[in-house]
Amino acid sequence: MAGRPIVYYDGACPVCSREISAYRQRPGAGSFDWVDITQVDEAALGPDLSRAAALARMHVRRADGTLADGAAAFAEIWRGMPGLRFLGRLLGIRQVGHVAERVYQGFLRVRRLWR
Repeated sequence: MAGRPIVYYDGACPVCSREISAYRQRPGAGSFDWVDITQVDEAALGPDLSRAAALARMHVRRADGTLADGAAAFAEIWRGMPGLRFLGRLLGIRQVGHVAERVYQGFLRVRRLWR
C-alpha cells in the first residue's frame, strides 16, 4: 500500500476538530488524507482499525500501511509539516516520546468530558 498518510480524527470532539482544522491550514497538510471517523463507515478505516479504537486515540496510517497511534501519530503529522518537523523528530527520541505519550494519556482522560 503506497499512498499518502491518513490521519483519522474524531470530528465530534471540539478540541480535536479545532486542532485538526489548524493542521489542515498549514503547509504540508495536502500530503495527508484527513478522515473524520464519525463521518465514514467503519470499513473505510481498514481491517486493523476499529471505530472504537479510532475514537479512543489519534491514529495515522503511514504511507506503508502501518498504524501509529497516540503521541507517535502526532509525530507522524508533525514530521510531514514544515515548521513542525523538529517536533516530530524530537518525539522520535525515546525518552521524549515516552513523556509525550504520558501527556497524551492525561489529555485523553480530560477529553472524555468534552465529547
